[in-house]
Amino acid sequence: MLFPLSKTPRWIIFLNDILLSIASLIIAYFIRFDFKLKIVFFEFWEKSNNTIYIFIIVKCLVFFLFKIYQGHIRHTSILDIKRLLLTIGSSTILLFILNILKAKFIDEQHLLPTSIIIMEFFISYSLIIGFRFAVKIFYIESIHKLNKKNKIRVLIYGAGVSGLITKRTIEKDSESPFEVVGYIDDNNKLANTRLQGTKIYNSNELEKIIQNKQINKLIVAIQKPNYENQKNVLDICLKNSVTVLQVPSSKSWINGDFTTSQIKNIKIEDLLGRNPIYLDPEKIEEELNNQTILVSGAAGSIGSGIVKQLINYNPKLVILLDQAESSLYDLEQDLLYNHPNFNFSIVVGDISNFMRMERLYDFFKPNYVFHAAAYKHVPLMEDNPSEAIYTNILGTKNLVDLSIHHKVEKFVMISTDKAVNPTNVMGASKRIAEIYTQLNNNSSTKFITTRFGNVLGSNGSVIPLFKKQIEQGGPITITDKRVTRFFMTIPEACQLVLEACSMGKGGEIFVFDMGESVKIIDLAKKMIKLSGLIEGKDIEIKITGLRPGEKLFEELLAKDENTIPTHHPKILIAKVRESNPNVKLTIEELISLYDSQNNQNIVRLMKKIVPEYISNNSEYSTLDKQ
Repeated sequence: MLFPLSKTPRWIIFLNDILLSIASLIIAYFIRFDFKLKIVFFEFWEKSNNTIYIFIIVKCLVFFLFKIYQGHIRHTSILDIKRLLLTIGSSTILLFILNILKAKFIDEQHLLPTSIIIMEFFISYSLIIGFRFAVKIFYIESIHKLNKKNKIRVLIYGAGVSGLITKRTIEKDSESPFEVVGYIDDNNKLANTRLQGTKIYNSNELEKIIQNKQINKLIVAIQKPNYENQKNVLDICLKNSVTVLQVPSSKSWINGDFTTSQIKNIKIEDLLGRNPIYLDPEKIEEELNNQTILVSGAAGSIGSGIVKQLINYNPKLVILLDQAESSLYDLEQDLLYNHPNFNFSIVVGDISNFMRMERLYDFFKPNYVFHAAAYKHVPLMEDNPSEAIYTNILGTKNLVDLSIHHKVEKFVMISTDKAVNPTNVMGASKRIAEIYTQLNNNSSTKFITTRFGNVLGSNGSVIPLFKKQIEQGGPITITDKRVTRFFMTIPEACQLVLEACSMGKGGEIFVFDMGESVKIIDLAKKMIKLSGLIEGKDIEIKITGLRPGEKLFEELLAKDENTIPTHHPKILIAKVRESNPNVKLTIEELISLYDSQNNQNIVRLMKKIVPEYISNNSEYSTLDKQ
């Protein structure tokens, strides 16, 4: 059993520091008089036997006032070293003052030789610090030896400040199950060097290190990673059955302190993340500063993401519009707690209700509109085409018409990659909404459309579904082994929407660089491994077949479209097929079919408006042959 340092009486620590100080004084005398015992005995005892008591009193008084005996020796840190320097320095200064006072006012003799006082300072400081670190090392080594057999061998990814803090935290925690074998880092210059005695390896050698060092886990301890490098490292770990953990952002550390209990399994989003997007914040702020901004669908994933991005650009007022009462309430509470100075108003309402929207525009008079409200679930809209046209088309038409009437400066529509060569009702409804929006661009309002693919963590995303299925023990359901999707994080998508707004002149359809598409089955397998499970043993993957209207592959451009670049490498402008202005009348006819609730007639007219709309695995496929 280890010596219970945390339970050691404080007076023992205090006495130990005083004894080390006395020892330092004796050593200083030996150095001062060339280790000649007779001279040291005479000078120290015979000549200074009265002053030694004053020396002890001074040390006791200063050490007591600074309370250096209260610190936990086994956790000695840089702050403790600074505190000791201040304490011992103060006692030395006090001895100098007493030296001067004694010589001037009492007997013209110094209390102690000046050289002795100086040497005693350095020696006592070294001995007291040395004692503390010796105890700390002994404690850590003792724990290490006792628990080494049961330890999980880990590598820390990142040899920076966060990595060092992680290693120290693990070593301090007697209950920690980890043994840090080494660091890996992307910086080639750090390879084969050591950080506080622990070797740093190059991340290119990871697979060999995992095998040679019998690594069980890897802890990602990089606050701002290069996502390409991180993805390569994590892929190697998953391939070699190494569990990947992550140190949370320093912002989420409890009261600024980091503990081993905060190390959690890494999220799948980190395997799909990309390097940060660089925007033009000055131009965006110039555009949105002191403006009244309406965000429809504000309680949804993209809508709420846009709202939180807008906080950075000092709008005059942001109107949060949604019909989802509970989600809107949650967003309101989040903003009130985390951004108390943010000026916003909550409006519960349906964009399909023209009178309600007209009241909103009359009262708030928005300058900018970000239109994110829509029905987005493909299978649900395939079964309910009338609701798709009512919300996605009529709702968009209401906001477009009111924006023109109220002379809104810019209207940004949030569209989807499913609007490209649509194979389902939802995608076709969004494409028709795009067409109506673009046809109105000749007005005083500038209409801009943005398209992107799946958003990580959004409502209806496959990732929350897989997480839930894993928690329930499976199976994980996948429609087809060949299905691929593009993915983007919510902040990334919302940042690009704002950038597109600032650069848009009106009439553009902006498409975003979504990176490489991801096979959904590969995504499921990675999530299983990240959960510490084994496919086929702990959990199954079940192929269910494509759902009505579902595509194998998503597209960002139709066959008749191409793109032109912009100043931002991740934003392109789609050159789309121009629509006949008379199609407005057909769209109005489509909306009027809502009352009939005849799905066949509704979808038939949708296909007339969007000739590239070819149903896939759907009851409406027969309409393509007519």
